[in-house]
Amino acid sequence: MVIKTTTRQEFPADEAFMHEALREAEQAAADGEVPVGAILVHGNDIVARGRNAREDRQDPTAHAELIVIREAADKLQSWRLTGTTLYVTLEPCLMCAGAMLQARIPRLVFSARDPKAGACGSLFAVHEDTRLNHQIDVTYGILENESRDLLQRFFQRLRHDAPLTMT
Repeated sequence: MVIKTTTRQEFPADEAFMHEALREAEQAAADGEVPVGAILVHGNDIVARGRNAREDRQDPTAHAELIVIREAADKLQSWRLTGTTLYVTLEPCLMCAGAMLQARIPRLVFSARDPKAGACGSLFAVHEDTRLNHQIDVTYGILENESRDLLQRFFQRLRHDAPLTMT
């Protein structure tokens, strides 16, 4: 079931675009990164793709969303990403939600909630805070099972392969 915040609207292409974000997440997992993928769409065109790269870059800000936002701003030659939709396989954290607000991204679609770090409905709801000068329409639950399964398999494999330590 797809659940939306407030009265947000689901669009017919949401599932197809989320499949693209899921492909990025699968590649992140193959690279040994937490499997989160994102794409940014302007009109009906994908203008940026990204996946988590914190391990590869040894950069705590190398989240899929930030990578996509930077790439899109460069391609579109504007820090204002109006008229875009960000698709991401996991609910954005506070850092990423803040970057989305700063970039003026009007719409977010994500797959799975993040009860430990989610800032778009789980722990915080910064996307709809009217004290800020911008709000973001949010739809979630698109390909939720696929995204959650990928994350669970990744962390199970990580725990299984992790060496035992004695304390």
